[in-house]
Amino acid sequence: MYPTTVALIDDDPEYAEYLAQHLSGQGMSVDVYRDSRDLLAATDAYDYDFYLVDLMLPGIDGVELIKVLRKRSNAGVLVVSGRLAPDVFRQVVDAGADMYLAKPVQFEQVVLAIQAVQRRVGSGAPAQTPWKFDRRARQLVAPDGVRVDLSDADVLVLECFAQAEGGTVTRETLRQRLGREPDAAGTDGLNAIIYRLRRRIERATPSLVPLQSRSRVGYVFRAPLVTL
Repeated sequence: MYPTTVALIDDDPEYAEYLAQHLSGQGMSVDVYRDSRDLLAATDAYDYDFYLVDLMLPGIDGVELIKVLRKRSNAGVLVVSGRLAPDVFRQVVDAGADMYLAKPVQFEQVVLAIQAVQRRVGSGAPAQTPWKFDRRARQLVAPDGVRVDLSDADVLVLECFAQAEGGTVTRETLRQRLGREPDAAGTDGLNAIIYRLRRRIERATPSLVPLQSRSRVGYVFRAPLVTL
């Protein structure tokens, strides 16, 4: 049982290259990032099926990166690092990692660890508690009951997600609903609207934010969404 897409975040170019080749040989599609900021700047940063994270990284370190990922993804997270500290295991587990391997480590051990974590991810979690879109109150209600106030643009976006019933909403659909067209630079402002909505949700509730992008296609609300 392997994930389809893997983000490998490690600043050791030789190690990352050979590990990526080994994982690709197992049928996984691997993207390598040598700086945590490069991953976070990617359009599909939170859409990978699995994350392999080093702890000593340019940008924000691995522990902080895992905390950011856990805000928006329930994907498997495996730490493979040479950091030696008495509390390193507790730090990565508290941050949200599923497993920790200490370097040096054989590539086959990494593969076995990925399989073990992936069994947890794909084993069939309990049915998700739905989010609720309260049109009259102009609020999004998280599974923990927290209410998130919505802007005019947010309301239009949530209406698209509710109609899609878990499917991908294309950028063109959102542009039409919002009355936006790309400017001279080719930007339409959709990324900024989704980013602000995500941040508003993250500040209000610790619940996993279900908003995800679909590279060059659109966005999806990956949780049950009930309209009130």
